[in-house]
Amino acid sequence: MMGVDTNILVRYFAQDDLHQSATATRLIEQVCQAEPCLFINHVVLCELVWVLTKHYRYPKTKVCEVVEQILLARQFQVEDENTVCEALTDFKTSSADFADCLIGVKNRYAGCHSTLTFDRAAAGLSSFSSIDSYLVET
Repeated sequence: MMGVDTNILVRYFAQDDLHQSATATRLIEQVCQAEPCLFINHVVLCELVWVLTKHYRYPKTKVCEVVEQILLARQFQVEDENTVCEALTDFKTSSADFADCLIGVKNRYAGCHSTLTFDRAAAGLSSFSSIDSYLVET
C-alpha cells in the first residue's frame, strides 16, 4: 500500500489538468483494481475538502458526495474510517467545516467530553463548547 497526497485526489475529482488528471485516473481506476492500495489520512481528507470548497467552489452536497465516494471505493483505505463517517454526518448537518467536525469526533474518541473553540459554527456541534461559555460556567 502507498499513501496518497491531496493533489492526486484533486486531479482525479476535478479533472482540471489534462496530463495529471489522466495519470491520477489511471492510477485509481486501473492500477488499484482489486484491493486497497492507496491510504488516505485525515490531513489529506481535510485538505481535499478545503481545496474543493474554497478553490473549486464545490457546494457542500458535492463535497460530501466526493468523501462518500472515497469511503466506498475499494481502491482506498481511509484512516479510521468510522471517525470520518461520523465527522461527515456532522458536516452534513451543521455549519461547521469538515476539519472541525473531524477534530470534534477525534477528540471525543480520545476521551474529551468537549472541545473548546472560538469558532461559533464549531461550537454548535455536540462535541464542542464555546470557550466563552466554558469560562462563564467555571
